[in-house]
Amino acid sequence: MQMESEHRVPSRHSIDQQGEPDDRPLLKPEPELDSKTLEPQAKILESSQSIEEMEKKYAAYVRHDVYGKMGRGKLSLTQKFLLVPGLVVLVPIRVVAGVTILVSYYVICRVCTAFLPPNREREQEDYAHMGGWRRSVIVRTGRFLSRALLFVFGFFRIAETRSSSNEEGQLNNETVSSDQSEKLENPGAIISNHVSYIDILYHMSLSFPSFVAKRSVAKLPLVGLISKCLGCVYVQRELKSSDFKGVSGVVNERIREAHQNKFAPKMMLFPEGTTTNGDYLLPFKTGAFLAKTPVLPVIIRYPYQRFSPAWDSISGVRHVILLLCQFVNHIEVKRLPVYHPSEQEKEDPKLYAANVRKLMAHEGNLILLDIGLAEKRVYHAALNGNISMRTVLHQKDD
Repeated sequence: MQMESEHRVPSRHSIDQQGEPDDRPLLKPEPELDSKTLEPQAKILESSQSIEEMEKKYAAYVRHDVYGKMGRGKLSLTQKFLLVPGLVVLVPIRVVAGVTILVSYYVICRVCTAFLPPNREREQEDYAHMGGWRRSVIVRTGRFLSRALLFVFGFFRIAETRSSSNEEGQLNNETVSSDQSEKLENPGAIISNHVSYIDILYHMSLSFPSFVAKRSVAKLPLVGLISKCLGCVYVQRELKSSDFKGVSGVVNERIREAHQNKFAPKMMLFPEGTTTNGDYLLPFKTGAFLAKTPVLPVIIRYPYQRFSPAWDSISGVRHVILLLCQFVNHIEVKRLPVYHPSEQEKEDPKLYAANVRKLMAHEGNLILLDIGLAEKRVYHAALNGNISMRTVLHQKDD
């Protein structure tokens, strides 16, 4: 396989048109669709826009690697030649190694949680709050095996940098005790841009945080128990508004607990609500900022030459196969200082979210683009040649 010596990171460019920001909380249920809601989106599909015109509007979801749109582009003979060894050799080896790691960690989690009842609150269930040697083993092996899985996937090296910026959001120059200083520096949540499912493996390998996941994840073989050991908060989009308030309450409690107690599991949230191609930053939903605690912003990029690890407009199976075919994959991470909200930001979660987003865009050289999941569904439908509004608006989330 060809070693990737030159990384391709698209340059920053301007966006001509931007819509209104989506300030809906991360855990807010999607509203009922009525005729007024359908009408503007229907006009988008009914217009005679070409794919090229749509790509200008929905640039955050456009792929630029050699495999083209949805990973189905026409390959040259050279690219086909490079792909064959990966399919024949790398994919089988990496699948076996990946499954072995997953099963091994499941067995470890099963042993550590044997004869222990899970922590239950508000219809949530997890093993993240147990202590002693059991928790230590789960966290330490979880971090190690997550990094091992990244290695199996071709992420041999992770380039990490830390920003020492003293811009807005830093701790004010006030006289505080050491205990107060330690508490202030303890973020309640980790905030990250969302590019791929690989993001989750990276964060697991570093800090082993809790995530917000679909309720169905808890019932998956192997992964279900692992998600409970992570302390995932499960949400179901079809639930009523009152049920979502309950889930949001659990998330806020977890964030406050992590801020107060450095030994409590951190909450890891992706406030964009969906994945992009890694060059843009979508509007932040406010769910991660309602607890009024400091947050730790993290920016993830995936430089590439042939295949982009971004999971934007490509099917999951095709993405995994092409990722495993690539001998070397690259990941760059920039960790910003803990962002401490001002009193005004604490009282206005929208302002808090917007300011953190602007800081991350500036530090990560990301382009702000005010579109969201609805536009992503429209673009995906257009790529698939599907212009049915019912199909577009009722597609399942990523």
